[in-house]
Amino acid sequence: MQIPAYLKKGDTVAIIATARKISEEEIKPAIAFLESYGLNVICGAHLYKTDNQFAGTDDQRASDLQWALDNKEIKAIIIARGGYGTVRLLEHIDFNEFKKHPKWLVGYSDVTVLHSAIHHLGIASLHATMPLNFSKNKEATKSLVDALFGTHEQIDLEAHFFNKAGKATGELVGGNLSLLFTLSGTPYDIDTTNKILFIEDLDEYLYHIDRMMMQLKLSGKLKHLSGLVIGGMTDMKDNTIPFGKTEEDIILDAVKEYNYPVCFDFPAGHIDRNLALYFGRTVELNVKSQNVSLKFL
Repeated sequence: MQIPAYLKKGDTVAIIATARKISEEEIKPAIAFLESYGLNVICGAHLYKTDNQFAGTDDQRASDLQWALDNKEIKAIIIARGGYGTVRLLEHIDFNEFKKHPKWLVGYSDVTVLHSAIHHLGIASLHATMPLNFSKNKEATKSLVDALFGTHEQIDLEAHFFNKAGKATGELVGGNLSLLFTLSGTPYDIDTTNKILFIEDLDEYLYHIDRMMMQLKLSGKLKHLSGLVIGGMTDMKDNTIPFGKTEEDIILDAVKEYNYPVCFDFPAGHIDRNLALYFGRTVELNVKSQNVSLKFL
């Protein structure tokens, strides 16, 4: 796996939007925050465009993404926000220049689409908070900056009742469960063999979570994992007739026959304390009865 160069003061980062629209007022604080660390921030030409719910047309959003991928002066591409729409761009993007000159791609949620595409290129990426959310949690934004500058080494957390203890090493992959489900069977479908899989989701019905976990299981993606990390499963919903299981029950049921560590309530995803994760880097996951650590090797 190729690791893009870590940033240093004076480097240029780009902010673009590949999904939902965003306003200049929402972005201003994020630009000031990044500049406070000595970074030069430039924005995509169409960042503040609107096309119904999208940040401009597919062509405009794809143009900004292509520009950021190809521009050798840009050392990191930070996606402004999530929502929906990034998957509509993939067939229009040429990654050839990016493969020659890799750089950090930053975001979560809908950005899972780009993490998965980049995973196929053998290049690491950064699952982390985005400009729209920079004001929500100082620890999350600090972890993003530390990750970009190469000083983000380990995440520690308390044990969760439903955890399955164990120690594992593997490449960290994954992202938003709904987007991983969307990419199933496409050229961007991820390989999870001997990997540590991270999943999170937002605003889903419990039976949807069950359906997506069943898809992962039936497609073999859960069988050969080294470990499983579950981030925020935020604002889950149930039907009038209850599904009868919590999200933890559903996930544990899907992996009950496999003998690898499982960690719940990891601080990443659609939560305020959304700590940065290097996708594509080898990590050591140590799930103990008292605590959990995820170390970037």
